[in-house]
Formats: sequence, C-alpha cells, structure tokens
Amino acid sequence: MNYLDLIGRTEPLFCQDLNDREVELQEIVSKNRFLVIGGAGSIGQAVTREIFRRQPLALHVVDISENNMVELVRDLRSTLGYIDGDFRTFAIDCGSREFEALMSGGSGYDYVLNLSALKHVRSEEDPYTLQRLIEVNIINTIKTVQMVRDQGVKKYFCVSTDKAANPVSMMGASKRIMEMFLMRESNSVIVSTARFANVAFSDGSLLHGFNQRFAKRQPISAPDDIRRYFVTPQESGELCLMSCLLGGNRDIFFPKLSEQLHLTTFSDIAERYISNQGYEPFHCSTEQEARDRSSKLIATKLWPCYFFKSDTSGEKDFEEFFTNKEILDMDRFKNLGVIKNEANFNSDMLDNFLNVIHELRAQTVWEKTPIVDLFNEMIPDFDHKETGKYLDGKM
Repeated sequence: MNYLDLIGRTEPLFCQDLNDREVELQEIVSKNRFLVIGGAGSIGQAVTREIFRRQPLALHVVDISENNMVELVRDLRSTLGYIDGDFRTFAIDCGSREFEALMSGGSGYDYVLNLSALKHVRSEEDPYTLQRLIEVNIINTIKTVQMVRDQGVKKYFCVSTDKAANPVSMMGASKRIMEMFLMRESNSVIVSTARFANVAFSDGSLLHGFNQRFAKRQPISAPDDIRRYFVTPQESGELCLMSCLLGGNRDIFFPKLSEQLHLTTFSDIAERYISNQGYEPFHCSTEQEARDRSSKLIATKLWPCYFFKSDTSGEKDFEEFFTNKEILDMDRFKNLGVIKNEANFNSDMLDNFLNVIHELRAQTVWEKTPIVDLFNEMIPDFDHKETGKYLDGKM
C-alpha cells in the first residue's frame, strides 16, 4: 500500500535530514544499548525498525500486546533479518512489577524511547478510561523516566502529540501535562520529545479501520469537514529517532508541513483508498442506507460510504505543532522544526496533580468532572471541547 498516494503527498518528508546525518545516526546506534517501551504499536514498530537496521549493541522491546510483538518480530525477520546485537522482546506492562524486575536485573540502557500511549479522544468518555489514560500517558512516564535516570541512561525520549499544543481534548491535555513533568525531570536526566500529526493507518486509527471495513466488506464512514496532517508510519519512526539521538535537553521536534501540500480530509483519503482497491465510491445519505445496500453495491464494484460533519467531543478544528509562547529553531533542519524549552515548571502544581489523582483513584465511585477540573487547573487556557457525543456513537 502506498501511504503517500493515499494521504495526498508525492514525497517523503525527512529524506534530506536523514541523509545529511546518517553517518552520525549510524555511529550512535551501533555503539549503544536501546530500550523501546510500547514498541509493538504502530509508531513503536517504526522506531524499532529504524534502530534495528542500524545495528545497535542491544535492542530490547517492551509492550503489553503479545500478538503485536509477535508480528513485530516476524516482520523484522522477514525483511531485515538478524543483527549481531542483543535483540529481545518482553510482553509486559511498563507500569508493572515485571518491568521493574527487568530494569533491576538487566545491564541498563543508554537510550530509552517511550512510545506507549492512549491516543484516542474517545478515551475521555468515562472516568475509568480517562484514569487509564492518565496512568499510561502521565504516571507511567514519570515512573519510567525516574527509573532509567537512576540507572544512568544517556537520554530519555517520550512521544507527545500535536494535540498537546493548545489542547481541546483530555488526551491532548494529558500529553501537555506529561510534557510539564518531563520539564521537571530534565533537571536530572536529558529528555526530548516529538509532536507530530496523525500517523496514517496506525493501529486503531480511522484509516486503519478502512482496512478492517474492506476486509469485512462493510461500509466506510468518515467525517468530511476535518482536515488533518498525516505522516507515514516510517516517517513517525524517523522523527522519533532523530529527536532521541539528535535533540538537546527539553527539545520538542515537529515536522515542517505546508498547509497547501499536506492538509487533507478523511473523506478524501477514503475515496482514494476505495479507488486504490479497484472500486468506485458510492455516497450514501445515512448509516442505515450504507449498511442495507452494502452487499448489492459491493457486488457491482461500488463501495458504500457515509460521510458526515464531525460533532464529537475533543475534536480540534485545526492542527498546530507549537504555540505562540514557545521558542522555535526553524534553521537546524530542512524539514524539522525544534521547540527550545527552558526548564519552566511549577513543582507545587505538579505535586498537587499527583496527590489529587491519587485521592480520586482511592475513592469508591469515580466521576469525570473532578478530573476535568484538575486539568483546567493545570492548563488555565485549556479549552475542552465537550459536545456530549463520542466516537463510540459513530459507525
């Protein structure tokens, strides 16, 4: 599948930056030991591949998805083969006792990349999933960075999101709060991160759902009023690797993208996808029509689609990678920008956040409102977009 064609681009983003620095990247990777947390997800697999092909001394991968980990290994063996370094995978949770034992019993790591995350705006629908989002995106980040710091890691990288810039969703806000905690940790360990756009056809994404709908011969549904930036899975891995290996302390990398060239709608991608599969899109006026007519339409090489206006909570009207309060370096790379952060943080506020979350989790009954209130305290200009409608209510 040609991801570039489907997302409306003709050229990959980072070729020149990678070519200019390949010798440096190769040298760093070949002389160091790496741990990739959340390495079996879409971005994690892309990062793992970028490290693997540059022959590290050691590459260990941690992920809770046993099945995705199996596919990661099979994919690497079927394409890149083997390396002389120590390559191993561990199907464990980075917040677990098993992970602590792994860290205590191992030889340590020079570079740790944390790609684990809850990434869907649908995660904010209820207090239970929302607390899980906080645990994965914030609490586990704090635990792992402190753990590897004590073991003398050279660099800790953690993936963020474009939705952390002026967030309107709880997911985006959780990543912004994560960045705040990383600023505090940066006083004792070198950290960097990256904000980037939607990863095309990543696990669980709407575009990945196109594959599932096509395989199951079901209608394709997508909003037609949301324009988004997209990077390919490979580009996501390249961006994370360059931030981890080339970024300074507290640097946030992001892609330089042209609105004219790279913004596209989900419905446009859906139509290109259907055409790429050898069918013609057939526009239905309702979900029910799309479901009812699927079999007959598909039999005639027409694929039912239902396109709609977005009205769900947490959907940002536009995407941005930085705010007007952040200092930018736009000259170091051709296609990468860098946010240059000072170690600005409020320790009392960060400590209060952890205390309140602990108190809320200790209660018998969990509610969403106190969590939203706490996020508003952490991010005073947080403009949470709550419509009362969620993605679980869509086809």
